[in-house]
Amino acid sequence: MTTVTHPLTPRAAAPPFGRTATAMVTPFTADGELDTDGAQRLATHLVDDGGCDALVLSGTTGESPTTTEAEKESLLRAVVEAVGDRAKITAGVGTNDTRHTVALARSAERAGAHGLLVVTPYYSRPTQEAVTQHLRTVADATGLPVMLYDIPGRTGTALSAATLLRLAAHPRIAAVKDCGNDLLKSAKVLAATSLAYYAGCDEQILPLRALGGAGCVSTAGNAAPRAVCAVLDAYDAGDTATAARRQLALVPLIEAVTGGETPGAVTAKALLNHLGLPAGPVRGPLLAADAALTARLVDALRTTLDRTADTDTAVPAAVPG
Repeated sequence: MTTVTHPLTPRAAAPPFGRTATAMVTPFTADGELDTDGAQRLATHLVDDGGCDALVLSGTTGESPTTTEAEKESLLRAVVEAVGDRAKITAGVGTNDTRHTVALARSAERAGAHGLLVVTPYYSRPTQEAVTQHLRTVADATGLPVMLYDIPGRTGTALSAATLLRLAAHPRIAAVKDCGNDLLKSAKVLAATSLAYYAGCDEQILPLRALGGAGCVSTAGNAAPRAVCAVLDAYDAGDTATAARRQLALVPLIEAVTGGETPGAVTAKALLNHLGLPAGPVRGPLLAADAALTARLVDALRTTLDRTADTDTAVPAAVPG
């Protein structure tokens, strides 16, 4: 085993949105209504049992396109009440309408959010200058720190390195959730700014951390939070070999949850429902996972936890049959 001891950088030592965040699903009741009690139970499980020090609400995995403003606020208030004293709670507020995004940001601030996740405007594909003005306007609207969300595969608009360098000068733009699949761009911005980078794609958790990233916003963490935390735990302890082994152990689960055509909200909820944790149905236009997909997801979860538990007894391998 190769162990490398290294000091943590200031960027890594004080991540502004926590270190290990789960992009939490939004639990619904059997009839499709918001389940705030379930949200509190799930948040408590992820933080107290799963080891997460942060949660991101009302992202894509949280089905933000199909939850109302009132539901987003109720969800946020419930989760802040449950775990806000021991985890950073970030509210997804991004839309493709600047005025609407500002309104959601102000609502999230009133409801007790610790930070905001703001995606680039989607579908309309604005220019980089327009994106810059949009994001600055949102950051100016509250006193909360902002995590930019760069996910061009969904929005159709990437944040260029030049745009990120400009936005880094804003006093409240503090971080990036990176789903750009461009490590060169990420490295250039990390080298030139103090922006905290969070891996938004689970396969990038360790690579981005090794470049100086702050942590992750994980979809797979809904079902296996301790296994996700374990990757960063090992790296931060200087044990790069164990960190790599734990990252590789996650591959079957990552591939099953986010590597196919089925959205993470569907796959994460299927696993949570199987585990007996609050999740419930998805809302249309999403369709619930069928029996065959659920079986593949459960097999992938079992494989990941078995591989991790072979050498890391802190991560449980038990998955219900």
